Amino acid sequence: MPVDLDSVADELYGLRPEEFVAARDRRARDAREAGEQALAKEIGALRRPSLAAWAGNLLVRRRPEEVEPLLGLGEELRRAHRELDGTRLRELARRQGEVIGALGRQARRLAEREGHPVGESVQREVEETLHAVLADPEAARAWAAGRLVKPLRSTFGFPQADVLEPRPSGVPRRAADGRREKDGHQEEDGHREKREDPRREKPGDTAVEPDEDELARRRRIKEARQAAHDAEGDLRDREAEVRSADADAETARDRVAGAERRVRELRAELRLAEREQRQARTDERTARERARRAGRAVREARRHAETAAERVERLAAGERD
Repeated sequence: MPVDLDSVADELYGLRPEEFVAARDRRARDAREAGEQALAKEIGALRRPSLAAWAGNLLVRRRPEEVEPLLGLGEELRRAHRELDGTRLRELARRQGEVIGALGRQARRLAEREGHPVGESVQREVEETLHAVLADPEAARAWAAGRLVKPLRSTFGFPQADVLEPRPSGVPRRAADGRREKDGHQEEDGHREKREDPRREKPGDTAVEPDEDELARRRRIKEARQAAHDAEGDLRDREAEVRSADADAETARDRVAGAERRVRELRAELRLAEREQRQARTDERTARERARRAGRAVREARRHAETAAERVERLAAGERD
């Protein structure tokens, strides 16, 4: 059956990490035996995923219905950053924290169901990957493919939104067909200099300083981006606090479960000891009764013996007479 690298990679990255290398080597060997030397080399170059990358892939593969909503949230966040929409950013930031936290916990549960429980540190790396997915379209596409080799890393802010900053008014924008737009009209690049105002600046002229409105606009953009950066950092801090609190709660739950299990064991031991105590008391009473009966039998036997001895003495005395 013919295979290609895409189908093999899709199969391999659906396996648990400890199963990856053996399956990859087997697939590479099959390709070599089939005469597909180039494919065998490509398969052999596939890298085993880290535990966190595997958990992130697992989320995509086992919960595909969660992929599109998260990608959509990322697009909304980047749009809000571009448009400097503070109200929308705050609303989306709250959703971001809730969604990432829920998906991180879900990835951890999925890993446990697959027979490979992961700890809090792996959950944090999965959540870091999801932050990168929201901030960067390239990261989003990589995650959605379900073939991560290592967890993705995100930076504060939305760099993809920053590069799409609107140009100041009055500066021509390049249209999709390679021409510039100015005052609602497109001009061909090759004829732009012919149409420019003859009074335009000559080389060596003093550069035109931005007006006050433009400077104020730039300050507002800078301040808004700094506020968004600070809010992002604050969100990360709050999420870290939530993860820490969740970990403490989980540890406490484990301790409670352990204590309850020990209480059940001790209660079972107590019930067993009480049964043994009752049996011992019964055995004691039985033994005492047997001892009393044996004592009575001994006394009776002694009387019989004494009576018999007396009779023997009397008979012996009679014979002497």
